[in-house]
Amino acid sequence: MALLGFFLRIITFTLSLTLNQVVDGFQSRMLMNNGLALTPPMGWNSWNHFQCNINETLIKQTADAMVSSGLSAIGYKYINIDDCWGELKRDSQGNLVAKASTFPSGIKALSDYVHSKGLKLGIYSDAGTLTCSQTMPGSLGHEEQDAKTFASWGIDYLKYDNCENTGTSPKERYPKMSKALINSGRSIFFSLCEWGQEDPATWAGDIGNSWRTTGDIQDNWKSMTMIADQNDRWASYARPGSWNDPDMLEVGNGGMTKEEYRSHFSIWALAKAPLLIGCDLRSMNKVTFELLSNREVVAVNQDKLGIQGKKIKKDGDLEVWAGPLSMKRVAVILWNRGSSPANITARWEDIGLDSSAIVNARDLWEHSTHSGVRKQLSALVEPHSCKMYTLTRGKA
Repeated sequence: MALLGFFLRIITFTLSLTLNQVVDGFQSRMLMNNGLALTPPMGWNSWNHFQCNINETLIKQTADAMVSSGLSAIGYKYINIDDCWGELKRDSQGNLVAKASTFPSGIKALSDYVHSKGLKLGIYSDAGTLTCSQTMPGSLGHEEQDAKTFASWGIDYLKYDNCENTGTSPKERYPKMSKALINSGRSIFFSLCEWGQEDPATWAGDIGNSWRTTGDIQDNWKSMTMIADQNDRWASYARPGSWNDPDMLEVGNGGMTKEEYRSHFSIWALAKAPLLIGCDLRSMNKVTFELLSNREVVAVNQDKLGIQGKKIKKDGDLEVWAGPLSMKRVAVILWNRGSSPANITARWEDIGLDSSAIVNARDLWEHSTHSGVRKQLSALVEPHSCKMYTLTRGKA
């Protein structure tokens, strides 16, 4: 009976994975038809490090640093301006206006500069009467006008926040901007930021390219791990064109250790989260660059299969996260959320592999390969750290 039960688990996992792929394929044809985000977006956002202390020189220098550092060649393309870029009042025609004291050249000129670097420019607005900083107007009631303004400026990405929203459901407010962007004449990535309040994973896939599943991240271990867990419950809703968004990266901002940032980046990559850097690119140190520039980890995030990895097993503070990749590979993270070193084991039956499978385990942080691994993968993991692998079926 035990053997029969084992085979039934394998068959159930295989059928489930096949069905999910069929459903994902059907749903992807029903998405907001802008052709964007077949893989999660990668880039930078100003808020986590700079909040409202932004100006056009900073944005230009950040674009320069994205290119000169080599990060753009790895796939980081969006330079996203968050809140506080505009004047408090619209102009006489009701248009949004860039803040003269900090963006004197205007957003169109800045867009041209960013595009000249081979990058894309993102901007911020709000589905309310004011933005969250209360320093500039929101787009509620001005959706068509503002979308056309963004398109005329050459904007490629819109983060759309949820402050000062008059108490109206986001299910009423956000589709209006989605429609306006589609009608704007330009393909603009639509990032919904209603903080997961009305479970956007269940409805936002038809109107946007990503949706926040959580409140704002803070640059500390407690916040990051809590958000990882909150985002995980919605894993089955992610698919090419539409992604769960557990908020931007804090890597390099100084509130966590190197190992904690490694865990942060690894889990975000496996979860197919947008990889939006939140530190100062102009002064990032070697450790920060090495974390953000790990091509093997980025490749898991950008895998064309587009299935979000998730938490598979938990034993106290010891966790196994995993998810399928293209070419029948599997990505695995052994995550130690505790305060002492510990051995963590991922068994084949837990992660969807046949018990007889022989795999080559590629350690994505050590850049080494363990060949001929059978039945399970085990490693000693330091506190608040992780090990990340891709498993490829080998030959006996």
